[in-house]
Amino acid sequence: MKQIKHKLWALIALVMILLGTLGTLPTQNTQAAATDPTLTAIKKRGYMVLGVSADYPPYEFHKTINGQDKIVGFDISLARQVAKDIGVELRIKEMGFDSLLGSLKTGKVDMIVSAMTPTPEREKEVAFSKSYLTVAQKVVVRKGEENKYRSVMDFKGQKVGVQKQTTQETTAKDEMTDANVVSLEKVTDLILNLQQKKLSAVVVEAPVADAYVQQNQALTLANIKFTNSDYDCAVAVSKDAPAYLASVNKTITKVQKNGQFKEWRKEANAQMFSKQNFFQAYGSYFLKGTGITIVLTIIGVFFGSLLGTLLALMKRAKNKIVKAIAIVYIQYFRGTPLLVQVFMIYFGTQLLHLNVSAFVSAAVALSLNSGAYVSEVIRSGIESVAKGQTEAARSLGLSRKQAMRLVVLPQAVKTILPALGNEFISLLKESAIVSVIGVGELMFQTSVVQGSSFKPFLPLVIASLIYFVLTLLLSLLLKYFEKKLHAKDPLKKAAE
Repeated sequence: MKQIKHKLWALIALVMILLGTLGTLPTQNTQAAATDPTLTAIKKRGYMVLGVSADYPPYEFHKTINGQDKIVGFDISLARQVAKDIGVELRIKEMGFDSLLGSLKTGKVDMIVSAMTPTPEREKEVAFSKSYLTVAQKVVVRKGEENKYRSVMDFKGQKVGVQKQTTQETTAKDEMTDANVVSLEKVTDLILNLQQKKLSAVVVEAPVADAYVQQNQALTLANIKFTNSDYDCAVAVSKDAPAYLASVNKTITKVQKNGQFKEWRKEANAQMFSKQNFFQAYGSYFLKGTGITIVLTIIGVFFGSLLGTLLALMKRAKNKIVKAIAIVYIQYFRGTPLLVQVFMIYFGTQLLHLNVSAFVSAAVALSLNSGAYVSEVIRSGIESVAKGQTEAARSLGLSRKQAMRLVVLPQAVKTILPALGNEFISLLKESAIVSVIGVGELMFQTSVVQGSSFKPFLPLVIASLIYFVLTLLLSLLLKYFEKKLHAKDPLKKAAE
């Protein structure tokens, strides 16, 4: 009897242990989901960083409101609500659409809300929320040609434009098999190509297509039906952030149920089509972009000149190791595109746990790149000075360093300055490349105005005139210094 009681008590105890274990499992999962590193870091610093390409109305775009530049759109409204529900501030980081996923993976941004569609390739890299919007794909053509294109087969041999790395690109390549699909980074560039008859059509999402057709009477929609037309838009976050993702999904569910998301869409459409004088609305963008371009050029010129001088002297050094370092550096930075260098510095520093801003990354890249080219200009200028000048200086008791600093370099400047001026002008124009990582220089602001104003060509004309004025002023300044140096030439004075 005692044995039976002991066995019974043992069985009850075992059942209680099992029930207790099962009861703790949901709690453990909930605790694990509530403490992921991304959400913890966001709450600790008190703000969430959103990555967007803000040239895609009505999703996200710039608008001057009460004299202030603001990024608006229903994607932005959704992101602000996510941040509010978490209890933190929203900070927006702009960049090219191509850079968004890389920025999320390297920790430059915490979240992407940029009309992004989950695809198998993207889902391998990041995690996506539930869908917050389902949209169809439409085909924009020039007015009067809508009857020419009634099916995807009618685009045989025609150039069809799509935005790079988007679902529209996938749709066009999968279903317009006989068309020549042209992929560009920005929708504004696609529309401009369509207007200039360099493209026959452009495939874009319905809200964007409707916006351009409504604003531009020269464009219309072709009645094209795709087999896979509807795509979902979702929020992208890091793969190791389940609690953060759960919070995003909770917000999406809430705003869809209470109708708030529909209100945001109406508000974005109203802001998108509000009438404003072009220069009053967008003049500040060009001024801001010009200022940043000038600052970047000055930084690149200053540090590039210092680095270039050092590299030129290193390349002339007798120490083989020092000389080899200079040669490798110069060949590498002259042999790789500036765009690659910008990306490597911007994303590479993050991998080293250095949160370097886009502006600093751009300034560093321009300086390092300029230094490689300036070094060759200075080296050639130094070598143009007759060796007898150095020998004469040494015979007067000057050291090698003193001879270089006091005799050779002053004479080399006359030869160096014209070539150096050309390098500075090139740097001014090449600074446009850094717009891909979201630096608000002139070309970045031009793209912003293109997207917000629905005028693809006029902003480019204005930007070209600004670059022309800047390069002209720089050329005149360099000529002035050349004349001053020539006037101070002792040999010229002696001849006179």
